[in-house]
Amino acid sequence: MLLDAPDEVLGPVLVGAAGGDPAPAVGLLSATRHRGAWEHRDRYVRKLAVFARSRPEWLDTWRARDPYNPDGLLVDAQRSVHRAWDSPVRAELLREVSPLITAAARADHRDPVPWRLALDHARGTRAGHRYFQELWEAAVRRAPHHYGCHGAALRCLSSSWQGAHLVRFDFADQAAQDAPDGSLTQALPLQAAFGYLTDGGGRPRSGPVRPASGSPPPAGLRNLLAYVLLRLERGPDALEQLRLTGPYATSTPWDREAEDPLGRFLEVRRGLSEAVAAGPAGAPPAGPRHPRSERGGRARFGDH
Repeated sequence: MLLDAPDEVLGPVLVGAAGGDPAPAVGLLSATRHRGAWEHRDRYVRKLAVFARSRPEWLDTWRARDPYNPDGLLVDAQRSVHRAWDSPVRAELLREVSPLITAAARADHRDPVPWRLALDHARGTRAGHRYFQELWEAAVRRAPHHYGCHGAALRCLSSSWQGAHLVRFDFADQAAQDAPDGSLTQALPLQAAFGYLTDGGGRPRSGPVRPASGSPPPAGLRNLLAYVLLRLERGPDALEQLRLTGPYATSTPWDREAEDPLGRFLEVRRGLSEAVAAGPAGAPPAGPRHPRSERGGRARFGDH
């Protein structure tokens, strides 16, 4: 089993970065920008930023050589937001990151990923509703169905309207219905269900709980779907999703329940396998533990 394994494209890039060479990352992100592959770009930016927190030399070299490069600016902005988010003075540190996010957004006006980052940033600084709405409208002008921006907007809704779960589900359902087949945004109701369950809600209202249609979904969505199905006491369906992930486990959502997310993934899969094999008379599966305390067309962000 592999935890948070990179795909075949990102893997060689991380190997180069580990050796201090930014060239593979430069080439990868430049290609995603020129092709408009915004979902891939968003995922790679997040993973490269996480890697740069522990191995910063390659990114620092890149930024020093080409300080106005749109891709380097974006990875640096993501790294800075990650770093600030873990601090007890989060809001103060995030405000210092604002110029970097602005520079990344101005560097390529087509790119929605800086606007996803800006939405996350605004949530962390508890910006006002009007500012959220302005960011959201700017994001969907660039990419009406970008999953990352929709996910960020959903998190903003969750933090702004505590307890207003119908707002979250309505936003997610409308976005999923408007999205084209195969778009990751079709999985937004799954994100809404996960947020509802982990915020202490009971069983979500009935509705589609599935990954996006079309091509096989990323392992992260499979893991998330398995978690939600398990919480909904749909053990056989959850087990099927865990099998479909193959050897790929992801930290989210299992890190909400254990310091060792891979160990928790394996524990859940083993418990489900035994329970399903035993049939109705078998012992209950290894259900979720008490989650850690953490609060954390176009669907309009401000219509509720």
